[in-house]
Amino acid sequence: MDTDRIVADLHAHTTVSDGTMTAAELAGVAREVGLDWVAITDHDRIHPDLDAAVVERAGVRVVRGIELRVDAGFERLDLLGYAVEHTTELDAEIERLQTDRERRGAAILDAVEERLGLELGVDPRPGLGRPHIARAIENSPAPYDYADAFDELIGNDGPCFVARDVTDLERGVELLRNASAIVGLAHPFRYDDVDAAIDVARDLDAIERFYPYGRAVDDARIERAAVEDDLLLTGGTDAHDRTLAEAGVTAEAFAPIRERLPDPVVDVA
Repeated sequence: MDTDRIVADLHAHTTVSDGTMTAAELAGVAREVGLDWVAITDHDRIHPDLDAAVVERAGVRVVRGIELRVDAGFERLDLLGYAVEHTTELDAEIERLQTDRERRGAAILDAVEERLGLELGVDPRPGLGRPHIARAIENSPAPYDYADAFDELIGNDGPCFVARDVTDLERGVELLRNASAIVGLAHPFRYDDVDAAIDVARDLDAIERFYPYGRAVDDARIERAAVEDDLLLTGGTDAHDRTLAEAGVTAEAFAPIRERLPDPVVDVA
């Protein structure tokens, strides 16, 4: 048995937010790379094509999740909810956030198109994110690639940036706790104040340990917090394209996570 094999990629996005794969395509790629489990964690949305908290599609267990951005006061953080069920309160908050995303997307598009003197052909819609706009800029006659679009136009300090509304931390945790089997903190080393972010995770169920940061991180800090506060160690690729299993969870690490997840419903569609 290959003890190092990644069996679960628990952080992936689809076209419902800022990914490039549909849910069906994502399950297919997961199967191709040998994953047993994959979680769809779209930004501020529950994927509408998943009819249960966990569904099985052609041998792959697909976990219905969400990545919810919250305002912790010191910084904005991303929470991950796994095996999410619809609740009246969470659905209402998602609708509010998506309305704001659509407004914000329209404002960014207007600013970019005015600055560049061209039309990008992108319609504001729920789920629209800056990656969609960056891809459209890259594919336009403008002299910017995807990275340039962020660096010079729509990044947080860019001339076309427009802030969006997010959920308060305490409210976000409450909403996800009432709707999810597991609530965790995403990518702790992506934040400016790592210690404060890890302290937030101490009051959750899990913290993302296995993640493709692309730079050196002190994994021992995450593991100490997990031991001290009995946190599950999750992980995933944070896929926005067709790449999965770049990071994730081995069978041994996934075992305690599996105990918290409901059994999958077989999707016969």
